Amino acid sequence: MNSSAAQMIEGQLISVPAGSVTLNGNLTMPEDARAVVLFAHGSGSSRHSPRNRYVARVLNEAKLATLLIDLLTVHEEVVDSRTTHLRFDIDLLAERLVDITDWLIQFPDTKNFPIGYFGASTGAAAALAAAAIRADPVGAVVSRGGRPDLAGAALTRVRAPTLLIVGEDDKQVLELNRAALAQLRCEKQLAIVTQATHLFEEPGALDEVASLARDWFKRYLVVAA
Repeated sequence: MNSSAAQMIEGQLISVPAGSVTLNGNLTMPEDARAVVLFAHGSGSSRHSPRNRYVARVLNEAKLATLLIDLLTVHEEVVDSRTTHLRFDIDLLAERLVDITDWLIQFPDTKNFPIGYFGASTGAAAALAAAAIRADPVGAVVSRGGRPDLAGAALTRVRAPTLLIVGEDDKQVLELNRAALAQLRCEKQLAIVTQATHLFEEPGALDEVASLARDWFKRYLVVAA
Protein backbone atom coordinates (compact mmCIF):
# COMPACT_ATOMS: atom_id res chain seq x y z
CA MET A 1 0.00 0.00 0.00
CA ASN A 2 1.52 3.34 -1.00
CA SER A 3 1.65 6.26 1.41
CA SER A 4 -1.05 8.30 -0.34
CA ALA A 5 -3.50 5.40 -0.14
CA ALA A 6 -2.62 4.82 3.50
CA GLN A 7 -3.28 8.47 4.29
CA MET A 8 -6.53 8.55 2.35
CA ILE A 9 -8.30 6.41 4.96
CA GLU A 10 -8.21 9.23 7.52
CA GLY A 11 -10.62 11.21 5.40
CA GLN A 12 -12.73 14.02 6.80
CA LEU A 13 -13.54 14.07 10.51
CA ILE A 14 -17.29 14.43 10.87
CA SER A 15 -19.79 14.52 13.75
CA VAL A 16 -23.26 13.04 13.38
CA PRO A 17 -26.18 13.64 15.76
CA ALA A 18 -27.82 10.38 16.80
CA GLY A 19 -30.65 10.74 19.25
CA SER A 20 -29.31 12.49 22.35
CA VAL A 21 -25.62 11.91 21.50
CA THR A 22 -23.10 12.93 18.85
CA LEU A 23 -20.98 10.29 17.12
CA ASN A 24 -17.56 10.89 15.55
CA GLY A 25 -16.42 9.36 12.29
CA ASN A 26 -14.06 9.53 9.33
CA LEU A 27 -15.64 10.06 5.91
CA THR A 28 -13.39 9.32 2.94
CA MET A 29 -14.47 10.45 -0.51
CA PRO A 30 -12.32 9.10 -3.37
CA GLU A 31 -12.47 11.00 -6.62
CA ASP A 32 -15.38 9.82 -8.80
CA ALA A 33 -17.02 7.91 -5.93
CA ARG A 34 -20.62 6.96 -6.68
CA ALA A 35 -21.60 5.01 -3.56
CA VAL A 36 -20.77 5.03 0.15
CA VAL A 37 -20.21 2.17 2.60
CA LEU A 38 -21.05 2.71 6.27
CA PHE A 39 -19.06 0.56 8.70
CA ALA A 40 -20.78 -0.92 11.76
CA HIS A 41 -18.06 -1.99 14.17
CA GLY A 42 -18.37 -4.98 16.43
CA SER A 43 -17.82 -6.02 20.00
CA GLY A 44 -15.40 -3.72 21.80
CA SER A 45 -14.26 -2.09 18.56
CA SER A 46 -14.33 1.40 17.07
CA ARG A 47 -13.64 3.31 13.88
CA HIS A 48 -9.93 2.76 14.59
CA SER A 49 -10.24 -1.01 14.04
CA PRO A 50 -7.18 -1.96 11.92
CA ARG A 51 -9.12 -4.70 10.13
CA ASN A 52 -11.98 -2.42 9.12
CA ARG A 53 -9.57 0.36 8.19
CA TYR A 54 -7.80 -2.05 5.86
CA VAL A 55 -11.06 -3.11 4.22
CA ALA A 56 -12.03 0.55 3.88
CA ARG A 57 -8.76 1.30 2.05
CA VAL A 58 -9.50 -1.45 -0.45
CA LEU A 59 -12.98 -0.02 -0.99
CA ASN A 60 -11.57 3.49 -1.41
CA GLU A 61 -9.19 2.22 -4.10
CA ALA A 62 -12.27 0.84 -5.88
CA LYS A 63 -13.78 4.37 -5.80
CA LEU A 64 -16.23 3.62 -3.01
CA ALA A 65 -16.61 6.26 -0.31
CA THR A 66 -16.45 4.98 3.27
CA LEU A 67 -17.69 6.19 6.63
CA LEU A 68 -16.02 4.63 9.65
CA ILE A 69 -17.88 5.91 12.70
CA ASP A 70 -18.06 5.08 16.38
CA LEU A 71 -21.48 3.76 17.34
CA LEU A 72 -20.81 4.48 21.02
CA THR A 73 -19.62 7.69 22.66
CA VAL A 74 -16.36 7.78 24.62
CA HIS A 75 -18.31 7.60 27.89
CA GLU A 76 -20.38 4.66 26.63
CA GLU A 77 -17.24 2.83 25.52
CA VAL A 78 -15.82 3.17 29.05
CA VAL A 79 -19.02 1.74 30.52
CA ASP A 80 -19.14 -1.02 27.92
CA SER A 81 -15.53 -2.02 28.61
CA ARG A 82 -16.72 -2.99 32.10
CA THR A 83 -20.18 -4.39 31.38
CA THR A 84 -20.03 -5.49 27.68
CA HIS A 85 -23.75 -4.66 27.66
CA LEU A 86 -23.99 -1.92 25.04
CA ARG A 87 -22.15 -3.86 22.33
CA PHE A 88 -24.97 -6.41 22.45
CA ASP A 89 -27.75 -3.80 22.47
CA ILE A 90 -28.64 -4.42 18.83
CA ASP A 91 -31.69 -2.15 18.94
CA LEU A 92 -29.58 0.78 20.14
CA LEU A 93 -26.83 0.19 17.56
CA ALA A 94 -29.35 -0.25 14.74
CA GLU A 95 -31.15 2.94 15.74
CA ARG A 96 -27.87 4.83 15.54
CA LEU A 97 -27.07 3.34 12.15
CA VAL A 98 -30.45 4.55 10.92
CA ASP A 99 -29.66 8.06 12.20
CA ILE A 100 -26.28 7.98 10.44
CA THR A 101 -27.92 6.70 7.26
CA ASP A 102 -30.39 9.59 7.36
CA TRP A 103 -27.44 11.97 7.81
CA LEU A 104 -25.72 10.50 4.73
CA ILE A 105 -28.92 10.98 2.74
CA GLN A 106 -28.90 14.69 3.62
CA PHE A 107 -25.14 15.38 3.48
CA PRO A 108 -24.35 17.19 0.21
CA ASP A 109 -21.43 14.95 -0.80
CA THR A 110 -23.36 11.69 -0.33
CA LYS A 111 -27.05 12.56 -0.66
CA ASN A 112 -27.35 10.95 -4.09
CA PHE A 113 -25.29 7.86 -3.27
CA PRO A 114 -26.58 4.32 -2.76
CA ILE A 115 -25.53 3.18 0.71
CA GLY A 116 -23.93 -0.10 1.73
CA TYR A 117 -23.37 -1.49 5.22
CA PHE A 118 -20.24 -3.39 6.29
CA GLY A 119 -20.80 -4.98 9.70
CA ALA A 120 -18.39 -6.92 11.90
CA SER A 121 -19.27 -9.12 14.88
CA THR A 122 -22.32 -7.65 16.67
CA GLY A 123 -22.19 -4.72 14.24
CA ALA A 124 -23.37 -7.09 11.53
CA ALA A 125 -26.61 -7.71 13.43
CA ALA A 126 -27.10 -3.98 13.84
CA ALA A 127 -26.44 -3.45 10.13
CA LEU A 128 -29.05 -6.02 9.14
CA ALA A 129 -31.59 -4.63 11.59
CA ALA A 130 -30.99 -1.11 10.23
CA ALA A 131 -31.19 -2.37 6.64
CA ALA A 132 -34.63 -3.79 7.43
CA ILE A 133 -35.73 -0.33 8.58
CA ARG A 134 -34.12 1.68 5.76
CA ALA A 135 -34.76 -0.71 2.92
CA ASP A 136 -34.82 1.97 0.21
CA PRO A 137 -31.40 3.68 0.47
CA VAL A 138 -29.48 0.61 1.65
CA GLY A 139 -28.43 -1.32 -1.44
CA ALA A 140 -26.11 -4.01 -0.05
CA VAL A 141 -24.88 -5.51 3.23
CA VAL A 142 -21.64 -7.36 3.98
CA SER A 143 -20.93 -9.12 7.28
CA ARG A 144 -17.38 -10.02 8.38
CA GLY A 145 -17.21 -12.67 11.09
CA GLY A 146 -20.58 -11.35 12.15
CA ARG A 147 -23.40 -12.38 14.41
CA PRO A 148 -26.33 -11.89 12.03
CA ASP A 149 -28.37 -14.25 14.21
CA LEU A 150 -28.63 -11.44 16.78
CA ALA A 151 -30.76 -9.44 14.34
CA GLY A 152 -33.61 -11.83 15.15
CA ALA A 153 -36.90 -11.29 13.34
CA ALA A 154 -35.42 -8.39 11.33
CA LEU A 155 -33.63 -10.95 9.12
CA THR A 156 -36.82 -11.80 7.26
CA ARG A 157 -37.39 -8.11 6.45
CA VAL A 158 -33.97 -7.38 4.90
CA ARG A 159 -34.24 -6.61 1.19
CA ALA A 160 -30.66 -5.59 0.41
CA PRO A 161 -28.42 -8.28 -1.13
CA THR A 162 -26.43 -9.68 1.78
CA LEU A 163 -23.02 -11.37 1.85
CA LEU A 164 -21.98 -13.24 5.00
CA ILE A 165 -18.20 -13.82 5.23
CA VAL A 166 -16.98 -16.31 7.83
CA GLY A 167 -13.71 -18.07 8.54
CA GLU A 168 -13.69 -21.81 7.94
CA ASP A 169 -12.23 -22.49 11.38
CA ASP A 170 -14.62 -20.12 13.20
CA LYS A 171 -16.89 -23.11 13.78
CA GLN A 172 -19.53 -21.72 16.14
CA VAL A 173 -19.95 -18.44 14.24
CA LEU A 174 -20.10 -20.35 10.96
CA GLU A 175 -23.07 -22.39 12.21
CA LEU A 176 -24.80 -19.23 13.45
CA ASN A 177 -24.30 -17.65 10.02
CA ARG A 178 -25.73 -20.69 8.28
CA ALA A 179 -28.82 -20.45 10.46
CA ALA A 180 -29.17 -16.72 9.76
CA LEU A 181 -28.69 -17.29 6.01
CA ALA A 182 -31.67 -19.63 6.03
CA GLN A 183 -33.85 -16.86 7.48
CA LEU A 184 -32.86 -14.17 4.98
CA ARG A 185 -35.39 -13.62 2.18
CA CYS A 186 -33.19 -11.37 0.04
CA GLU A 187 -30.47 -12.22 -2.46
CA LYS A 188 -27.82 -13.77 -0.25
CA GLN A 189 -24.53 -15.65 -0.16
CA LEU A 190 -22.31 -17.27 2.47
CA ALA A 191 -18.60 -16.97 1.67
CA ILE A 192 -16.26 -19.19 3.71
CA VAL A 193 -12.61 -18.14 3.88
CA THR A 194 -10.54 -21.32 4.05
CA GLN A 195 -8.30 -21.93 7.08
CA ALA A 196 -9.35 -18.60 8.63
CA THR A 197 -10.39 -17.99 12.22
CA HIS A 198 -12.68 -15.31 13.68
CA LEU A 199 -10.38 -12.30 13.21
CA PHE A 200 -9.02 -13.38 9.81
CA GLU A 201 -5.45 -13.00 11.06
CA GLU A 202 -4.06 -15.76 8.85
CA PRO A 203 -1.91 -14.76 5.85
CA GLY A 204 -4.12 -13.60 2.99
CA ALA A 205 -7.39 -14.04 4.90
CA LEU A 206 -8.19 -10.36 5.34
CA ASP A 207 -7.19 -9.71 1.73
CA GLU A 208 -9.85 -12.20 0.67
CA VAL A 209 -12.43 -10.55 2.94
CA ALA A 210 -11.67 -7.15 1.43
CA SER A 211 -11.85 -8.48 -2.13
CA LEU A 212 -15.16 -10.23 -1.48
CA ALA A 213 -16.63 -7.08 0.06
CA ARG A 214 -15.33 -4.86 -2.73
CA ASP A 215 -16.81 -7.08 -5.43
CA TRP A 216 -20.17 -7.33 -3.64
CA PHE A 217 -20.49 -3.58 -3.21
CA LYS A 218 -19.37 -2.88 -6.76
CA ARG A 219 -21.94 -5.36 -8.04
CA TYR A 220 -24.90 -4.00 -6.08
CA LEU A 221 -24.05 -0.36 -5.29
CA VAL A 222 -22.06 1.03 -8.21
CA VAL A 223 -24.46 -0.42 -10.78
CA ALA A 224 -27.33 1.23 -8.90
CA ALA A 225 -25.58 4.62 -8.82
